[in-house]
Amino acid sequence: MNKHKIQGQEVLNCGLLKKNNGMEAKKKTNNKQTDVKVKKTSFRVYFNEIFDGSFLTKESLRKNLKLILLIVACTFVYISNHYAVIMKLSEIDTLQKELVNVKYEALTISAQLMRESRQSNVREMIKSRGLELEDSKNPPYTISKK
Repeated sequence: MNKHKIQGQEVLNCGLLKKNNGMEAKKKTNNKQTDVKVKKTSFRVYFNEIFDGSFLTKESLRKNLKLILLIVACTFVYISNHYAVIMKLSEIDTLQKELVNVKYEALTISAQLMRESRQSNVREMIKSRGLELEDSKNPPYTISKK
């Protein structure tokens, strides 16, 4: 059984208190104040073991070392996956904004082309450049091979 020292007493994992002077074990009282002291002290003992490194020599740590390493590895994978997702979402957002800009630019160029390719605009461009071209009086026809 694991024992923890608490203010002159040893607390056994089975929930019994034992006086250090060798007297028989007595059951814990239901007094809340005693329970709070036991919890606070065991909490302090646990953190003291972590800070001084003595928890590394415990048998329970050796038994669960593979599980602890698995949990740490899964945590690293989770963090790296989360980071990769955030980077991909940022890239997707940037590309969507760029796509909207390109669509507007294509729409603008298409509108300019439609405006400049109208027959009336073509006539004005021919006159302004001084070319001696005229509209055809005959309608267009197709040549077909028999």
